Amino acid sequence: MSEQAQNKVQKGAIGKKPSAKQWRPATQAVRGGANRSQFGETSEALFLTSGYVYESAEEAEARFAGERDGFVYSRFANPTVAMFEERMALLEGADAAKATATGMAAVTAALLCQLSAGDHIIASRAMFGSCRYIVDTLLPRFGVEFTYVDGCNIDQWQAAMRSNTKVCFLETPSNPTLEIIDLRAVADIAHGAEARLVVDNVFASPVLQKPMTFGADIVVYSATKHIDGQGRCMGGAILSDAGFIEDHVSNFLRQTGPALSPFNAWVMLKGLETMDLRVRQMSRNASEIADFLADHPKLSKIFYPERKDHPQHALAAAQMEMGGNIATFEMTGGKQQAFRFLNSLSIIDISNNLGDAKSLITHPATTTHQRLSEEVRLDLGVTPGMLRLSVGLEDVRDLKEDLGQALDLA
Repeated sequence: MSEQAQNKVQKGAIGKKPSAKQWRPATQAVRGGANRSQFGETSEALFLTSGYVYESAEEAEARFAGERDGFVYSRFANPTVAMFEERMALLEGADAAKATATGMAAVTAALLCQLSAGDHIIASRAMFGSCRYIVDTLLPRFGVEFTYVDGCNIDQWQAAMRSNTKVCFLETPSNPTLEIIDLRAVADIAHGAEARLVVDNVFASPVLQKPMTFGADIVVYSATKHIDGQGRCMGGAILSDAGFIEDHVSNFLRQTGPALSPFNAWVMLKGLETMDLRVRQMSRNASEIADFLADHPKLSKIFYPERKDHPQHALAAAQMEMGGNIATFEMTGGKQQAFRFLNSLSIIDISNNLGDAKSLITHPATTTHQRLSEEVRLDLGVTPGMLRLSVGLEDVRDLKEDLGQALDLA
């Protein structure tokens, strides 16, 4: 090849650049959606702007009418946020994505944008307390009926279906008991009734589980968790096919306003670059810690999907690449002993967040599931002695030593 031809290849004049969809996940996580400005920056540009200017009144009219591409207002769309959305869609294997200010904004928008008075939603009973609030308190105010089911019991999903059922909603693994739900089975039931399946995939992250490959129609995330992964800022994402995003999600977000900050989107882009490495190492640490805790006399139960004593171990192995970084366990002495244990930890922080590089632990009955009645909590398996541990990136030997000495003091 001549020097001139080599120069053309280097400049991209010869050879077809592969589509980002053809890249492998590690490449997508670093380069997906990147859109360089005229300055040729290596790191994605941070566009901290609320509005945009136009060359002419005619151009402004055309952009607002959707006749010409371009940004008009950062509540609608923003270049940095758009890069985050495209990268998320690539990693999830979705046609499109829309970002939101928080994970709960993503859940609320994904449901409200498609439900109307008279519709019916079926939801797994085991889920985050705020998600339950949306299902059993907020939606009924607008005339939407709901039914809770034992998510692991496929017969209950089928029995709960009605002619007006529009949505099935679940999280797997569930918060905090780590129940694993058969995504393919629930998707088939939903689609048989022309309903959509919405999956909160926050515990597994896009690294360990891709619900759309099992038939899910919509996937939601709290990007605050593993996607940022370093406790810096909040965000959320809704992923689906292009038609659903365009026809239902985009205008709902545009009019109601839960827009993701461009700065937070930029932070999330940086988080995505290392998410695969972080999540896999945290999962390895969590697996080792779950085994370490399993036979301790002060613990009555350990919940970790990768362990063979987990009730849905085989299903978890079929749906997830690894067990995740969350391990939940139950102390024999109830709340009093659990609190003594928490207050004896020296490395692991007491916090209700999860998916952080730092190991965090919380008492679900008094934090994430505090608003539920004691009867409902016990029905969900959230006992006074239950603790949820989000394992981080510290040396696992230090974490085991910290847990061990706290158990001794408890």
